Amino acid sequence: MTKLMWDQIGERVYETGVDHGVLYRVNNLGVYNIGYTWNGLTTITESPSGAEANPQYADNIKYINLLSAEEFGATIEAFTYPDAFAECDGTAVVNGVAVGQQSRKTFGLSYRTLVGNDVEGTDYGYKLHLVYGATAAPSEKARTTVNDSPEATALSWECSTTPVPVGTVNGVDYKPTATLTIDSNKVDSSNLAALEDILYGTAGTDPRLPMPAEVIALFDGALTSVDLVTFANQPSYNSTTHVITVPAVTGVQWQINGADVADGAQPALTTGQVAHVTAAPDPGYKLTADSDNHWVYSY
Repeated sequence: MTKLMWDQIGERVYETGVDHGVLYRVNNLGVYNIGYTWNGLTTITESPSGAEANPQYADNIKYINLLSAEEFGATIEAFTYPDAFAECDGTAVVNGVAVGQQSRKTFGLSYRTLVGNDVEGTDYGYKLHLVYGATAAPSEKARTTVNDSPEATALSWECSTTPVPVGTVNGVDYKPTATLTIDSNKVDSSNLAALEDILYGTAGTDPRLPMPAEVIALFDGALTSVDLVTFANQPSYNSTTHVITVPAVTGVQWQINGADVADGAQPALTTGQVAHVTAAPDPGYKLTADSDNHWVYSY
């Protein structure tokens, strides 16, 4: 056995800061298929609740403790927010006019916190935090006069969440969750880089928020690779008919100008039209290609 020691060199770890905020809007299919940079984040306060003990008594003793369901909430504080967050904050924008008190849209969020230690400081590592099924509640905004000590207006939103499915991983059935945390010091760096390419996008792929099962599979090495270097798995363009054809490839969702399309021949391009064709991986798949999974055709 090894004797326990405290405060050893390199083991004085701490967490600080918040940055790399990304807002993800969710579509009608429950897919967080596009992300938006969130600048100006100042604080994200995580506020889990529930998991409270409800003791049950029998035979004149405490027989068992039943725990209530656990929930995840958060408070987001920032100096600004992406335009796409307006509908999440109950604001509809019509011809530049903001109409308040509208239905609030569900969103996802990712952000990063820095991990430091006594040797490397905040270069030691970081954690990625992923939040699903979030809904923002109305919050007050204080408008103050400019004076001799001006301050930027601080905005804040109280958020609640609805958990999303996790599923079965390595034979274990996990309960739905609203949050994942990935520690850069505890996962494979290449898998982490692959996750960041998904979260932040690449030159040919829009940023998106993968569901928990896909994230776990990525670090479990269980993702199936799809070869888009092979010519047969790539889209084609007929310069005579101006028709783009995307092949049926398992694990690939084709998009043209950001919209999902079905496999096969697409409507012919019209004069002056430009089509950006992108291959997006389905959950459980990763793509290998020599073109950033992106092709451009024009008429």
